[in-house]
Amino acid sequence: MTRPDPHHPQDPHPAAVLRATYRALASVVRDLGDEESWLPTGCTGWAVRDLVFHCLADAQRALVALHTPASAAPDRDAVTYWRDWRPDPAGAAHRRRWSRVGASMFLDFGPLRGLYLETAAATVTAAAAADPARPVATQGHVLTAGDLVTTLTVEAAVHHLDLVRELPDAPRPAPAGLTAVRRTLDGLLGRPVPVDWSDEHYARAATGRTPLTPEERRALGADAGRLPLFC
Repeated sequence: MTRPDPHHPQDPHPAAVLRATYRALASVVRDLGDEESWLPTGCTGWAVRDLVFHCLADAQRALVALHTPASAAPDRDAVTYWRDWRPDPAGAAHRRRWSRVGASMFLDFGPLRGLYLETAAATVTAAAAADPARPVATQGHVLTAGDLVTTLTVEAAVHHLDLVRELPDAPRPAPAGLTAVRRTLDGLLGRPVPVDWSDEHYARAATGRTPLTPEERRALGADAGRLPLFC
């Protein structure tokens, strides 16, 4: 279990963490065949190919954002970006259908796999070239490029766990990516989580992917009712 100092001068560059996280996720996607692409994932209603399509869309959004400088000051950072999340069953159902329909346009998984891999690689390159302090615009908000990259890392690391639910021999998420997830969740919680969770279990439990046990609820106290912190 890692508990990083959010102000530690040795923290790696956000783009380096994204590179490690995307590389780990790509190592799973690269080896998937068409049959495996129909396996279920940790995301309700999505098979592997649907989740890969969603990750492709996120990488495409990242490319746009990293090339969309903003004149306004940032109104979100790598933690507060997630505070806009609210339970939205209708919106979630719409997004599930959108990804399922989009992924279904690829009759074979190979072209979708290839498009994801090349887009993810381009996103990593763009992140490395961006000034982390430069404000950029995405989804109606302004973040620094460094904070945007961290949000991409968090989403990719969590979805890596979703992707490998039925792939027990697949590579695990990058440790640096899971550290970014822990830091974000602790920031949303307002304190380090008071439960001795591994990074993977924390990521699953605090995003609603794994139900809390009675013991965990007692340890979390009133904060148990705030979970999931985002999905």
